[in-house]
Amino acid sequence: MGLQVTLLVATSVAEEGLDIRQCNVVIRFDLAKTVLAYIQSRGRARKPGSDYILMLERGNMSHEAFLRNARNSEETLRKEAIERTDLSHLDGTSMLSPVDISPDSMYQVESTGAVVSLNSAVGLVHFYCSQLPSDRYSILRPEFIMQKHEKPGGSTEYSCKLQLPCNAPFEKLEGPICSSIRLAQQAVCLAACKKLHEMGAFTDMLLPDRGSGEGEKTEQNDEGDPLPGTARHREFFPEGVAEILHGEWILSGRDGYQSSQFIKLYLYSVNCVNIGTSKDPFVTQLSNFALIFGNELDAEVLSTTMDLFVARTIITKASLVFRGPIEITESQLILLKSFHVRLMSIVLDVDVDPSTTPWDPAKAYLFVPVGAEKCMDLLREIDWTLVNSIVNSDAWNNPLQRARPDVYLGTNERTLGGDRREYGFGKLRHGTAFGQKAHPTYGIRGAIAEFDVVKASGLVPGRGWGHFNDYQNKGKLFMADSCWDAKDLAGMVVTAAHSGKRFYVDSICYNMNAENSFPRKEGYLGPLEYSSFADYYKQKYGVELVYKKQPLIRARGVSYCKNLLSPRFEHSEASNGEFSENLDKTYYVYLPPELCLVHPLPGSLVRGAQRLPSIMRRVESMLLAIQLKDIIGYPVPANKILEALTAASCQETFCYERAELLGDAYLKWVVSRFLFLKYPQKHEGQLTRMRQQMVSNMILYQYALNKNLQSYIQADRFAPSRWAAPGVLPVFDEETRDSEPSIFDEEFTPSSELQKNLYDDYDGDSMQEDGEIEGDSSCYRVLSSKTLADVVEALIGVYYVAGGKIATNHLMKWIGINAELDPQEIPSSKPYNIPESIIKSINFDTLEGALGIKFQNKGLLVEAITHASRPSSGVSCYQRLEFVGDAVLDHLITKHLFFTYTDLPPGRLTDLRAAAVNNENFARVAVKHKLHVHLRHGSSALETQIREFVKDVQEELSKPGFNSFGLGDCKAPKVLGDIFESIAGAIFLDSGCATSVVWKVFQPLLDPMVTPDTLPMHPVRELQERCQQQAEGLEYKASRTGNVATVEVLVDGIQIGVAQNPQKKMAQKLAARNALVVLKEKETAAKKDTEKDGEKKNGSQFTRQTLNDICLRRQWPMPQYRCINEGGPAHAKRFVYAVRVNTSDSGWTDECIGEPMPSVKKAKDSAAVLLLELLNRNYRGKPDGK
Repeated sequence: MGLQVTLLVATSVAEEGLDIRQCNVVIRFDLAKTVLAYIQSRGRARKPGSDYILMLERGNMSHEAFLRNARNSEETLRKEAIERTDLSHLDGTSMLSPVDISPDSMYQVESTGAVVSLNSAVGLVHFYCSQLPSDRYSILRPEFIMQKHEKPGGSTEYSCKLQLPCNAPFEKLEGPICSSIRLAQQAVCLAACKKLHEMGAFTDMLLPDRGSGEGEKTEQNDEGDPLPGTARHREFFPEGVAEILHGEWILSGRDGYQSSQFIKLYLYSVNCVNIGTSKDPFVTQLSNFALIFGNELDAEVLSTTMDLFVARTIITKASLVFRGPIEITESQLILLKSFHVRLMSIVLDVDVDPSTTPWDPAKAYLFVPVGAEKCMDLLREIDWTLVNSIVNSDAWNNPLQRARPDVYLGTNERTLGGDRREYGFGKLRHGTAFGQKAHPTYGIRGAIAEFDVVKASGLVPGRGWGHFNDYQNKGKLFMADSCWDAKDLAGMVVTAAHSGKRFYVDSICYNMNAENSFPRKEGYLGPLEYSSFADYYKQKYGVELVYKKQPLIRARGVSYCKNLLSPRFEHSEASNGEFSENLDKTYYVYLPPELCLVHPLPGSLVRGAQRLPSIMRRVESMLLAIQLKDIIGYPVPANKILEALTAASCQETFCYERAELLGDAYLKWVVSRFLFLKYPQKHEGQLTRMRQQMVSNMILYQYALNKNLQSYIQADRFAPSRWAAPGVLPVFDEETRDSEPSIFDEEFTPSSELQKNLYDDYDGDSMQEDGEIEGDSSCYRVLSSKTLADVVEALIGVYYVAGGKIATNHLMKWIGINAELDPQEIPSSKPYNIPESIIKSINFDTLEGALGIKFQNKGLLVEAITHASRPSSGVSCYQRLEFVGDAVLDHLITKHLFFTYTDLPPGRLTDLRAAAVNNENFARVAVKHKLHVHLRHGSSALETQIREFVKDVQEELSKPGFNSFGLGDCKAPKVLGDIFESIAGAIFLDSGCATSVVWKVFQPLLDPMVTPDTLPMHPVRELQERCQQQAEGLEYKASRTGNVATVEVLVDGIQIGVAQNPQKKMAQKLAARNALVVLKEKETAAKKDTEKDGEKKNGSQFTRQTLNDICLRRQWPMPQYRCINEGGPAHAKRFVYAVRVNTSDSGWTDECIGEPMPSVKKAKDSAAVLLLELLNRNYRGKPDGK
């Protein structure tokens, strides 16, 4: 890819006002006329490390003189900027001359060379105060108190006392005695700068320390790529395999040499029990399988019971049972390996042959069939008769039974070659992409064959058996490759030679043969398309049946191997009636025996084996969880660790989201406590940034990578088609690309032009869900870095539930999160020296009575109710206590909700937490218990806002049973929620960091706590979800006139709601609430109209299907639809369709145009209803041929 240069050519007008932050080079062709123009044009090179180039005329002395002058002026300005401070507001001040500068008049940091002098100290102190945390009610600035000192000789000297805002590391500092007011002020400020640097409030560059991670929170870098820790940042990771599954024994006998030595392995039987009933024997039938491992599995694997959702009314409980160690010879192992390959080739629809299969010791275990009876000799439990019959079957010689890739088998969504996923995977893995039908393993899955191609290939033997009557009298059936007893076919698997599909044989229909009439499609009333089964196969496949008198085989399709770990059925649906019958309905096909090849694997074996991939997916996941548990080194149940490693995208019955919610709150609390106690001089802004640096998703993502957690995470919905068969190297590995070419490769290889188009269409930046990958890779998956960060928090939550604080601290230390303080490092809570005037102004009895607790250290309570706008008087403001109190309450409330609602889905639990832990709710609780009357502040604007809010809250509380949980119509002053949190922080410290005391105080204050039944939904969210369900476009338009914001709600471009409020968010909430009221009224009115229309139409509803039925009954052609208009933005697209029909008696009807609708189906329905009304008018009273 070539380099790109963005060039902007401009005149001297660009010297001012042009701001291009990514500008790397500025080249000035004409020399600037003034030094000011030189400085301004130089400032256009904004990016650090950029170049500024001046073009001078060679030999022009005036140009060279100007350049020297400009450089000197620039250096002078730079030095002046460093030393200058604005002291014009002080009387009798004059600039210090260089002679006055001495070591005592400046402070320098040796490590960086940063200097602050008497001249710059005052400005630096003012700047520091402006950077302290504050709100719009408080203006923070230093105060100077001058004191005169009269000398006996008549001269006057001055000293200055500096008083900083209450949230500074120290409040008061007295400076030295100086000869002038100005020097006294400068001297105390210089001393303050030195002290602030020593206390850590200033960095080594003598700038206010804002804490770690000062940069703005961004989602992407300068190039637009997502940053690590964000949901959009995704990486390609190999899938982990538990080390206990590794076994070199799987490679035995690969060179043809068979040793007489025995190999010790371990046998585990698969125990399946059906819960529920079904009339379908194919669902209830269970096969006996066992697994052979090279190592003994952990006991926790055996205690794991997994639910397999096999049918709507049946759940199979599956588990592993340890049978014991077995010793087998290499010859026996080769037989079992061959059986394993044959079984997996059918279950997973992959073409692998035992003689050429590359074995992989990384995941070494085998599936083996076992008998129903248990034996003392475990070797005899294996069904060797079945193993030998399947391995040695001649049927495997027919490539059609294996869906060979060297036979053109058509295409469908399961084939690898030419599909969207394999193209993307090839591009991702190899830098190339296979074209349509050009992949080396094309046709390896889901075979659908053209019969003439199969016939020409010689895969189907000749069908001229002769002596048909003799064989029929003996109960024989002529199959495609042999004769079979009819009674032996039931339950077998047959492959249809004309389509390549596989079917289970249900029964033999002796009352039907190929000359019977071909059945109509359900609901089709038109003329018959095929006169008989024989006619169907002749017309559709070009097959002339030979034995038309043979009875037909009734069969049902062999389904693909499914993911049985995800609930696939709505068990709450009605169990009776027509709907239930449709769900339970089984669809059968009728096949001529002469077009069927009997598969060597019995049907019961295939059906049972299709459950094995889902079982082993869970077993493999459990083994990874156990391995991680052993590495961490703390006894926590492995199934809980597996829950913390499983993302919601797996769509299983559990995921990490609940544990992640708890872990997030616990991590925030632990880190907040650590920072608060370790850095008593840091203000709330610094602590917040430091906490963000310790618990941000980017940091947690790095911790996860350091501990290799990406190998343990289960983030993709299990797809058996992408599952690597155990013991066998993945078909889709790099070797696949270099495999020998098929005889059809040349036919299906795309031209270079086509390859170019394929590359052009590929979008490497397309968004993917976790676990998804554009290809059938069994070894790789895509994970977002946020998923890795979430797993860290989920592990914290799981360890907290299972082992409490000790287990969680152990895990956090293993991860690398150091948030544990040495008891000796925790500063003791010293009593505050509170002025007597403040003590008298606070009614401690009333406040402590409202809280239900007596404080040992009254100073903490005073600090908790002191706002930064209050003039400093030796008491700090509540900001630091609010920082730790917010974390404590978040942790305690989340913990309460987590353990109270154990069965609540993660989404609802998140909503409960959001409703309970928010500043609006806390502010209302503070007003309810009259905590606001004790707030110490110095802002009249704040007092006015509190009064208005209290009035609204009292109106809310007067309504019986009403609780808005922060979703009221009045925006709360943030200060009220802050003091509620700061009081929690004060109780936490006063009780010796005991969270139990905090919860004992705050649980009754928060009562009634939000519950799933009382959980309110935010109007904005409710409206958004409703519009998404109805496919309606939602838009907000906001404007501001003076101090009032106006928000309009538009649904499909029509104004539905409007509201005004000084705050834009509140106006949006009120407008959404008004819109919901209007929409609900419209829905109620529309429902009544529909009921009236339904009564008039006898309950019938006109749809496109109604129009189609009329056309079939009258033998008219199907209606013709055309799109009239398609427009609107992407979120509010509208379709308009027209329809007409060609009637047999009157020709084409008038074209009926429907209403604009959000989808094509609805638009067609709208047009069809109008045409039905037209037909009803035209044909009323006429016979319709029903």
